[in-house]
Amino acid sequence: MLINVPQYIDVEDKIAGPLTAKQLGWIIGLGIILLVLWNMVPAPVFFILGIPLTILFVALAFYRPYGQPLGSFVIFGIMYFFRPKVYIWKRTPERIVNAVVKTQTATAVVADKHISSQSLRDLAQLLDSEGMTSNTELEKMLKQVPTKKY
Repeated sequence: MLINVPQYIDVEDKIAGPLTAKQLGWIIGLGIILLVLWNMVPAPVFFILGIPLTILFVALAFYRPYGQPLGSFVIFGIMYFFRPKVYIWKRTPERIVNAVVKTQTATAVVADKHISSQSLRDLAQLLDSEGMTSNTELEKMLKQVPTKKY
């Protein structure tokens, strides 16, 4: 069974020679604005206004920073400056941090510590809830000082 999967779907179709529809639209827009300027202002003012406009429209038509059109790039930049920034900080409960610090400081070998299946379930529940639930037996188990074997 042959399945035809479209390829190159991110490449725009060429409308007029090597120009896409968007590029052709920017160039036509530039031509219209330059024609209006030519008829409304004197020649020196036309050249002073026309050159920066031409550079701007040609950049909007052909320049692609980071693989996206310059128009989209400018719009995303403006949206970045005016949208509120949200920074999320997830605070870890202090009792769990203290228990972890205590267990890390004790570097001795732990004697045969038997962990029941209920203790494992409690530990899994504590980890799943990110420390928001507490269990006194589990806290006692975590706080036990290991015995040293030499």
